[in-house]
Amino acid sequence: MQTQTAAAGPKLERGMGLAGAVSANILNMVGVGPFLTIPLALAAMGGPQAMLGWIAGALLCLCDGMVWAELGSAMPRSGGPYHYLLQGFGAKSWGRMISFLFLWQSLLIGPISIASGAVGFGEYASFLAPHLAHWKLVAIAMAVCLVTTALLYRNIRSISAISIVVTTAVLATCGWIVVSGIFHFHAATAFSFPPHAFDPSRAFWLGLGSATLIATYDYGGYNNVCLIGEEIKEPTKTIPRAVIYSIVLIAILYIAMNLSILGTIPWQQGQHSKAIVADYMQTLYGRRSGLFVSVLILIASWGSVFAILLGYSRIPYTAATDGHFFKPFARLHPQKNFPSTSLLVIGGLSAVACLVSLADLISVLIVVQTMTQFIPQCIAAIRLHRKNQSMKEVFRMPFFPLPAIVALAGWSYIVLSSKMLHLFIGIAMSVLGAAVYLTQASKRQEWPFHAHEQI
Repeated sequence: MQTQTAAAGPKLERGMGLAGAVSANILNMVGVGPFLTIPLALAAMGGPQAMLGWIAGALLCLCDGMVWAELGSAMPRSGGPYHYLLQGFGAKSWGRMISFLFLWQSLLIGPISIASGAVGFGEYASFLAPHLAHWKLVAIAMAVCLVTTALLYRNIRSISAISIVVTTAVLATCGWIVVSGIFHFHAATAFSFPPHAFDPSRAFWLGLGSATLIATYDYGGYNNVCLIGEEIKEPTKTIPRAVIYSIVLIAILYIAMNLSILGTIPWQQGQHSKAIVADYMQTLYGRRSGLFVSVLILIASWGSVFAILLGYSRIPYTAATDGHFFKPFARLHPQKNFPSTSLLVIGGLSAVACLVSLADLISVLIVVQTMTQFIPQCIAAIRLHRKNQSMKEVFRMPFFPLPAIVALAGWSYIVLSSKMLHLFIGIAMSVLGAAVYLTQASKRQEWPFHAHEQI
């Protein structure tokens, strides 16, 4: 790692407006997730009461979105959370280690998040070609990561245009699903709750935690605009609008999609489906419609991989330019002004992560990200709120600090209701990252190995 800020040179270009920013968020949010994970949520709660998980997830993400909106508006830099945690916990004290832990986990979480979309792509491809061997589906997922890396090897203006086009196709797909559900909805099928479905037992609360975890994975991505803050036009206004607009729009779509599907396919059948939306369309309109919607879902899942890789490739870059991460990540492409080294590393690691199952990718992703980023970021937002009051144009979360506290409680609930293996991975990742940081800090005589200030 280096200690000096990178020399002056090419700069990131502010070439993405509100439409592009919302599109980048939506592409991240509406990948293959909701099209594959509805059966997982049904199985977690044992019935259509799994809708509670989608509602709880929407409320949690809206509160957390307020945190992201305020921090992103106040610090519109690429790799946003790195800056939020650094400043929130003290740039000369604990913020050094906590922000490094975020950078450290991003080398795991970024590729896992990208791989989850690519693996989902491979799994949905099996509806089109049901006889493909498992290793071929894995190979397809790895190829998606590598091809997407090649497509992102360009400037931000052309990326913005691609995002808007693919988002249009994604929203059209969701709209088709919802409209079809309106005309074929059966309330008796949608609300066929099993006996004692809402009894507040231990199984109910653990199931709700699992369903909410799945929902937050599917809602995840509303923060993508914060990862590319230095490439956003009028960021103090555009970033919070993009965050809030995308959460509200996608929450309405997801809940409507769930109701549409549950009102057509009995949950007892749906919880075992590997391609529930394709099964849904096939039930309504025949095999050709199932195949056609599968193609549209493949486009959506690729769009998610595209958007996530775009965002995560900026995180190591921005920290490296500040001298707080490994020097090679600070390199920008000399002509097209994008972080080429960071893009290639994250894209390559995501291809390797495709070897892991989708269920494990989702669980590890949410637990590790919650422990090392979401929970500390809520605390950072509370600490920085008063400090940023002099910045008149910055977005302020309404009813402060309630949204941050609700988000903090929600994330904590998800972690505590997770499997021990996934908790262990999160703890081990944090301990190893702290050891790496302390080793480097000792060599460079940085905090905590010299006198420091508190914010």
